[in-house]
Amino acid sequence: MSTTQRQAVYQAVKSVLTEAGIEFYDGINAKSVMTKEHRSQVNAILCVGFMTGQIDFKQTEANKAKLASESLLKEYVSGLQSNWLAKDDRLNGGVDHEIKNPGSRSGSGDEQLKALRALFSTITNPSDQAEIQAMIDARVAEIKPVKTVSINYDALPEHIRAKYTK
Repeated sequence: MSTTQRQAVYQAVKSVLTEAGIEFYDGINAKSVMTKEHRSQVNAILCVGFMTGQIDFKQTEANKAKLASESLLKEYVSGLQSNWLAKDDRLNGGVDHEIKNPGSRSGSGDEQLKALRALFSTITNPSDQAEIQAMIDARVAEIKPVKTVSINYDALPEHIRAKYTK
């Protein structure tokens, strides 16, 4: 039976920190106590887990390539570790994870945008490129998520609060 990637990262971090004599508890800010050597040890544990099939890994062509290439797998597990050190509340010190660049991947799943970008890469005529780029920009604007801003109106000065409170 295999384990989830999240659980595998948690177990590997717990094992490495405990072995290093660092008191481990759920809710620890693991990133703040991880050294380069600790991260390397966690990566090694995760690589072995993927190669032996102990960690869940969808059998896509891209993932098969990662398993076949040591360097691609190392790159993947390094990102995986960073991801769960930031997102897993058992490892991130209880801090709510905030996405640094929300919407930065907008359009990555949009077929029309993919086709436009592929077409753009084949065009050499500057006026045709400009036309296609305008279509790309329009499509990105069309599918871009709406940015929401949270305002604590109670923290504003009274006269500002009265003027702008909705």
